[in-house]
Amino acid sequence: MILLDSNILIYCYQERYGSLRDFIFDEENIPGVSVITILEVLGYVNISKDELLYYNTALTLSSLFSIDSKVVDLATQLKQQKKMSIGDSIIAATALINDRTLFTRNTKDFKHIDGLKVKNPIK
Repeated sequence: MILLDSNILIYCYQERYGSLRDFIFDEENIPGVSVITILEVLGYVNISKDELLYYNTALTLSSLFSIDSKVVDLATQLKQQKKMSIGDSIIAATALINDRTLFTRNTKDFKHIDGLKVKNPIK
């Protein structure tokens, strides 16, 4: 089972990364997405109507993981270990708590986290 980092969702919209759509629209292995991804992806100031429609469709087909007190506690611990963004710490904590492999292009941002399984599907 996988959890998509926000950047993978963004890349999959681009035609040259069309193969990523296999992860997004896999009905047998529905990908997970942290709710922070909604803010990171849909909150982009220059998002087009086509992108908005695409991302909303992809998010509807994903399992959404909420930010609860367990996620916040673990994300706080991760931020105390090494400087990282709030979004990355929440996404990493969500992946750890839900035993998901994190699919991200930015593997270096997460490699310091013990127990976190990380994969770059773009390589």
